[in-house]
Amino acid sequence: MSPTPDNILSSLQRSGTFINSLIAGLTIGGQQLFSSFTFTCPCQVGKNFSYGFAFLVVPALLLLIAGYALRSQMWTVSEHCCSCTPPHRRTSPLERRLVCLRFFSITGRALVAPLSWLVVTLLTGTYYECAASEFASVDHYPVFDNISAHKREEILAGFPCGRSVPSAMTLVRDELALLHRYQSQMLGWILITLATIAALVSCCVAKCCSPFTSLQHHYWTSHFHNERELFRQAAEQHSRLLIMQRIKRLFGFVPGSEDVKEIRIPTHQDWRDISAPSLLCVGGDSQGRYSFLGDRVAEDHEEGKSEGIELQP
Repeated sequence: MSPTPDNILSSLQRSGTFINSLIAGLTIGGQQLFSSFTFTCPCQVGKNFSYGFAFLVVPALLLLIAGYALRSQMWTVSEHCCSCTPPHRRTSPLERRLVCLRFFSITGRALVAPLSWLVVTLLTGTYYECAASEFASVDHYPVFDNISAHKREEILAGFPCGRSVPSAMTLVRDELALLHRYQSQMLGWILITLATIAALVSCCVAKCCSPFTSLQHHYWTSHFHNERELFRQAAEQHSRLLIMQRIKRLFGFVPGSEDVKEIRIPTHQDWRDISAPSLLCVGGDSQGRYSFLGDRVAEDHEEGKSEGIELQP
């Protein structure tokens, strides 16, 4: 059977390589737009480093936090490990190992965006050049021999902005710009190498420590995906049926019914009950309230406390 577009799209969505490549591509494009419209080096003593370092590191930290927060599997792991309710049973060593493997997998996915940001910014060199400009060593340049330390810092801080300098310092500015670009790009390639080695080592360690074979891991991943998908469909259908039953008890009919013969007039108490804010009932009750249409409406309707109107055909 030939694959359909829906099957191809579902397979790509479940492919870790495709997701990681998409995240990296979006991060690189966002970094280019972000740098073009927002970054301007202040070229002032004491501000270049903090400004350039903030643009280099803070977005990476935000992307890392977002990478954790936007993954539903992270919340599943946190609920499993940090639940406030007393546990019904003890967690087995196998389950703890699976939770650890799942957490490392989530961390690997969450690191794709911040690492992509750092690599692109370092290879570009703009942020690094701004941050490192005032710390450049110019002692071996004779042109700076008769210049005070404070004046030297001001001149160095203004190099990234391309300010007009004496002709004797133009060569110094160009050489420092090339030096900073070289240092930044070298750090970028070192980061790429370390990230590649870390990814390879982590995959090998995960394979060695995993209690599953490759086929079992594929089955477990498919089982996890299918379980969540079927649970979502069943929960949606169950919720619709439950809400339809309560709406029928409130109004006497279900939306979309064609043979409505009688409608119910809600009482003032019914309106007060459904207008009051309601939270999930967490306590000793075996059945919690899952809707603002409370159980009082059902009780009143069963006891016949509200009147109904019969519709004539």
